[in-house]
Amino acid sequence: MPKQTLLGLTLAELQEVVKRLGMPGFAAKQIASWLYDKKVNSIDEMTNLSLKHRELLKDVCEVGADAPVDAMRSADGTVKYLYRAGEKHFVEAVYIPDEERATLCVSSQVGCKMNCKFCMTGKQGFTANLTANQIINQISSLPERDNLTNVVMMGMGEPLDNLDEVLKALDIMTSSYGYGWSPKRITLSTVGLRKGFQRFIEESECHLAISLHSPVVMQRRELMPAEKAFSITEMVDLLKNYDFSKQRRLSFEYIVFKGVNDSLLYAKELLKLLRGLDCRINLIRFHAIPGVDLEGADMETMTKLRDYLTSHGLFTTIRASRGEDIFAACGMLSTAKQEANKQELI
Repeated sequence: MPKQTLLGLTLAELQEVVKRLGMPGFAAKQIASWLYDKKVNSIDEMTNLSLKHRELLKDVCEVGADAPVDAMRSADGTVKYLYRAGEKHFVEAVYIPDEERATLCVSSQVGCKMNCKFCMTGKQGFTANLTANQIINQISSLPERDNLTNVVMMGMGEPLDNLDEVLKALDIMTSSYGYGWSPKRITLSTVGLRKGFQRFIEESECHLAISLHSPVVMQRRELMPAEKAFSITEMVDLLKNYDFSKQRRLSFEYIVFKGVNDSLLYAKELLKLLRGLDCRINLIRFHAIPGVDLEGADMETMTKLRDYLTSHGLFTTIRASRGEDIFAACGMLSTAKQEANKQELI
């Protein structure tokens, strides 16, 4: 029988483990401390557990920490790590240092069901949801983990399509038994799924980022098939029921495509769509991917969009592009690794 992994278990789940093994209840907090504070890689290192209890634990459990299997380093300091996620499958996590901040972009699925036109991960199709262990492992086994200031759930997959495991991982990140981070250090990015959207807003205090990319419903539908099931107008109407005027931030991500959504006509539609919401827009440069007939707009066009939106009361930034020399687009490194594995089998 495969052993149960401890990394990625909430305190309540650890309490169930120790109860099942006949260990004292306080052992759950001790184990949590070893996992999330001291970040050990083996049960033998949990020295405030008795030898008997360590042996009991080792019979049925393992820590479940798994180091990256590959890394690509950019000239700008960005590092894209590849983690194993089951047999012959991989996910990416991207470490982005920036002066006093260090952000990790974390994945939530192997592949993705959303099939957004501009996304390499979507071209892989969907393989599996990541477990809380596999999500937390991207942080725990990160070589630079002690430098992290922020986490963004913006890697491979749609977080709301794997919400139970994502919420468990967020609980570990933000609870006192876990990493004890403020929810304001964490942002979850979503295309917007009806199932899970409201639940996330109400069960988590983490920042929310919506992948928008077009304020025009028919065009967004072409770029993002998820629009058919839960339209951006419905999403905005629902968001107006919540208060984002204090510490919790609501933002919209907008990849600027040349000749597609880059004119001031689109800026005016954005202002109409988002009127009444306390939010910001992040303009993003497009990283080209194979087989997709989209190009990124130039910086002059993006600057005009930013200035127009900001001057009309919608705070707008241009997100700096990072890691352009290391398979910048999300999903490219994992796709390359899986293609290499296929070639080895031929």
